[in-house]
Amino acid sequence: MSQLTPEDELQLQSLLKQLLQSINDRISNAPSTECAEEVLLHLEETDKNFHNYEFVKYLRQYMETSLGTVVEEEIKNLTKGDGQHAVGSGQDTVVHSVTRKTRESAEYQQMMQALKNTMVPVVESLISKFEEDQLRKEEMHREAQHTQSNTQYNDCSDSDSSFNQSYAFIRQEQLQALTENLDSSKPKEVRWEALQALCSAPPSDVLSCESWSSLRRNLCAALTEPDLSDHVLQFFAKSFSSSPLNVTREIYTSLAQTVESSFHSLKVPLHSGGIDINRPEISRLLKQIRLMNDFQKEVTTFWIRHPEKYMEEVIESTFSLLAFHSDNASSPRSVKLLEPLHLLALLDIKATWFKKWMHGHYSRTVVLRLLEKKYKSLVIFLKISFYTETELEYALFVHSLSVLGMLLIYTNGRRLFPVKVHKYKDPVTLTELLVILINIMYQHPKYLCITSIVCLFSDMLSPSGLVMEVLWMLCERTECAADCLHMSPVIETLLAPVLTKLKSPPATLTLIADVLARIANTNKGLDLFLHKKDLMISHSQRTSAAHIIVQFTLKLLNKQIPGLSDPEVSYSLCGAFIFVCRQMYNTCEGLQELRPYGLHKALATSWRQVTTLLEGLQTPAPGTNQGLNSDLTPKGLLLLQQTGAINECVGYMFSRFTKKLQVLNRVKFGYGVMVTQIAATAPGVVALSSSGFIKALVIELWSVLECGNEDVRVVRPKPTPMDPIDRSCLKSFLSLVNLLSSSQSVWELLGHQTLANMDEYTLREVPTSIPDLIDRLIAVNSDAKIHSLFHFEQSHTFGLRVLSALCCNLDTFLLLESQYNICSMLLQRQKENVAEMANGTGEIILDSLSVERNYVLVSVSVVGGPSERKLPPRSIQEGDDPFPWPMFSCYPVPQCYALELKETDPELNAFLASAEDISDESWMEVCRSHYRRIMAKTPTLLTGEGKELSDATIQHFIHFLIVAPPSVCLQDSYPGYDWLSSTVFLVMKGDMDRALRLLLDLSSLLVSAFIWPARIHASVHVPLAVAESGIGPVYWCTAHYVEMLLKSELPLVHSAFRISGFTPSQMCIHWLTQCLWNYLDWPEIVHYLSTCVLMGADYQVYMCVALFKHLQPAILQQTQSQELQVFLKEEPIRGFRVCDYLDFMEDLEHKYRDMVLTDMKNICNPVD
Repeated sequence: MSQLTPEDELQLQSLLKQLLQSINDRISNAPSTECAEEVLLHLEETDKNFHNYEFVKYLRQYMETSLGTVVEEEIKNLTKGDGQHAVGSGQDTVVHSVTRKTRESAEYQQMMQALKNTMVPVVESLISKFEEDQLRKEEMHREAQHTQSNTQYNDCSDSDSSFNQSYAFIRQEQLQALTENLDSSKPKEVRWEALQALCSAPPSDVLSCESWSSLRRNLCAALTEPDLSDHVLQFFAKSFSSSPLNVTREIYTSLAQTVESSFHSLKVPLHSGGIDINRPEISRLLKQIRLMNDFQKEVTTFWIRHPEKYMEEVIESTFSLLAFHSDNASSPRSVKLLEPLHLLALLDIKATWFKKWMHGHYSRTVVLRLLEKKYKSLVIFLKISFYTETELEYALFVHSLSVLGMLLIYTNGRRLFPVKVHKYKDPVTLTELLVILINIMYQHPKYLCITSIVCLFSDMLSPSGLVMEVLWMLCERTECAADCLHMSPVIETLLAPVLTKLKSPPATLTLIADVLARIANTNKGLDLFLHKKDLMISHSQRTSAAHIIVQFTLKLLNKQIPGLSDPEVSYSLCGAFIFVCRQMYNTCEGLQELRPYGLHKALATSWRQVTTLLEGLQTPAPGTNQGLNSDLTPKGLLLLQQTGAINECVGYMFSRFTKKLQVLNRVKFGYGVMVTQIAATAPGVVALSSSGFIKALVIELWSVLECGNEDVRVVRPKPTPMDPIDRSCLKSFLSLVNLLSSSQSVWELLGHQTLANMDEYTLREVPTSIPDLIDRLIAVNSDAKIHSLFHFEQSHTFGLRVLSALCCNLDTFLLLESQYNICSMLLQRQKENVAEMANGTGEIILDSLSVERNYVLVSVSVVGGPSERKLPPRSIQEGDDPFPWPMFSCYPVPQCYALELKETDPELNAFLASAEDISDESWMEVCRSHYRRIMAKTPTLLTGEGKELSDATIQHFIHFLIVAPPSVCLQDSYPGYDWLSSTVFLVMKGDMDRALRLLLDLSSLLVSAFIWPARIHASVHVPLAVAESGIGPVYWCTAHYVEMLLKSELPLVHSAFRISGFTPSQMCIHWLTQCLWNYLDWPEIVHYLSTCVLMGADYQVYMCVALFKHLQPAILQQTQSQELQVFLKEEPIRGFRVCDYLDFMEDLEHKYRDMVLTDMKNICNPVD
């Protein structure tokens, strides 16, 4: 082969050219020469046609001819007669061994040398022919190429054409010649031709050549010449898109230095008329900065894969260019020069490049470090005044403000302040910067319109829109808000227009209200508004922001602000500030602080006036949107009910609910908490019923439970439910439990309501009310009801689970039993579910429904705390005995479900016996000290023989309640049973006279209004309007303060309730109304009552907080599994002892007694 004939050389050239043409696309798309080499080296692995190429076949034949004998000899040497391979431990196969031996042979070395000698002239000849063809093409198209040298601006940095061209290979000698031809001393035509050749060469070859440094200098020099600049930018653009960062950083830094030099040499002055971007020098700079900006926005996607020093060079060269303004000191003060930031702002007005640089921690650290150490002047320059002279300077203002906003949201960015500014004597602090920005918003107010994209875009580029965008970003981040906005000077600046009334335009006040609402929407912001009284409103008076806002809102509602002649502007401004107030008084502490102003009354009055004006229209009156402002708290719901607007507000809420609309702007949770709070009271559930909410809830529940989505089943059949409550029905189940949690609500919905009990139910008959639901899902006592259910077992299990949750409330159970005979129905169903034996006896069939019925029967028939009764499991276990607990179909309940239960203090007895005047306060203090001592030492001494009643007597008493007539459940219009009287009766061991005397003595104490709900119901001590509402002080006072204390003392518990859509107030009413029966053991119930009587009425609040503190771990766990409501209702409070939490309750007393007890004493006037 070393004797190559011309014919063989032509054949080889043809074969090689054919191979290159076949893989042309792969080589052309390779970003560098190294990558192209990798493509060729791995071609056999990636190209399925590799072995079909003629050049490959030629090489294979040549190798077989040269090495065939060597390979055969090696195989014979390595193969033994027994067929085993004599290979070393480091070799796996014969192939590996033969390959290694062959490559080490002399024949292989000779073959490689001969192949090289043969192919080198073939490749050189091929390259020579290619260059000749290329020169001919260039000669033919040179004139056409010359006419395209002055392309439009928007084509200068686009590199689309460069990506799809086939690059010619270029040798080092040619690159050296091109470098020399690009020297500034050469004629322009020579330099232009050199640039043409350079643009057609692969950038990777150019950037890796030995003369790159000189070539880069010449290219940068050519950037300043109009005829050559575009071609240089074209080459730079192709290099940016196809080269790694270690190369492109050199181009970028050189480009930045050239642009900076151009600004130094040109010194373009800015006139009032602005600048003309069509001027050649301005157009050239715009194109160069545009290319830089494109690179700035793209480099963040890959610079993390390279050393940090490369990224630092890019960032520093950028900051060096943008810091050009610092050299303007030598220019006359009256002349302002064009600066790089002006043009960059025109191209990227919202500073997208800087936002991308600040997004990742990798680059943000370098940016902030360089700004702090070397380019702090840039931060000073960004803090500019509002420009009104030219659009150019306004674009710079927009760009600068966008950069500032990104700096302020990061901790290290805020640490750049204070900064020294030449216009100010003292350094400008972060707080002063915020004050300046807010003043800019005041100087140029504009309503933020969000009705269209165009309107929104124009508004967001207005001064007020830009400042608001920065303030919004700060409000959304807790640390940013604390460092920037929660400062007295900032709050004072925000409230300055409020204090000066309408000396500021309404648009300014509307913007202020938006910012104030966002601040108040956070816990720290709310605390700042309510409790930080450092705002000076007169020479000697300071107050909090909340009071200023509420006072201004009241003046708006009462139309005491002059200058608001336009009703639309007045309503808009009024609504904005009402929303700020809503953020404050939809919390317990906010309502407590702002209630004296009577804002709810003023709001109701204004609402009625507007309703009268809009009577007959379909538009909801302004105020219904904000009327839901206080119903997230128990006392707020009472105030809303007293205004007479609860029905309209609930109706408006339901209309938004049906439209799938958010409750209100920036409300973190949906309708769950709001509906639950409203449903806790009789007026609230009546409003929900009249609005159609309950009907919609029942229909949705039935649809999910019985109907499902038939369209989905065709494609994907619904899986068989494995849980008692399927996940698809869980939301509806919890909503129903929340709705019926209060016995008062159940009474309003079920009182005197009969069940249908029809002989036949059609399949299309859908329940629309709670009685209908009970009739179809719970009271399933006929074949007609069974056959009307598509999924009988699943649906009836769902109903029994609802019944179990309802009957946890003893008042609700007594109502259901007295009206519907629930227990008799369940016992009858158990009796019917019996398998007959051969001997004539029968046992209850063990299935999911019988187990569920057994659980409900035991839970309603046996009363007691966690150690006083035993509830059966609700599921069948694996093993030989899947359900060891006895089932029953008639009373009495088996004894195994009632557990067997296991002296007074002489010093206390002596003290009580020697008492003469028990009304003396000092006597009460001594009694309290004895009580604390005994509770800490031996608390069981205080219950004495009362425990003897916890078994037989109490069970007979409950049995009497079950079989009692319906009148037992309604005493003097009180919708429930008097559990305190029964508790006192049992404490007195059934002595009626002693119990009556104790109750008479108790009725004279303040605490009786809270621990004795039946006594205070419709009492003359409560205003008539409040008494008629049926909302008792246990709800609007005790539960209100429990929620307030939970937020400050147990924030995790408070958040868990909010997330679950449940409220602590509902559990407080549940526990306290039935004196904690079934939740605490009998001794702890006695301790609860004695603690409230002896220590004060406010201890009822502290007791509930202590219960939640004890349950906190379980509450957090159950919230995650979405079972919080069911857990709190059905599970007793295990392990709780009053004596263990007495110190905790005393700490709460020291913190909150002045507030809580004072409000409790104000029971006669709760709404003022």
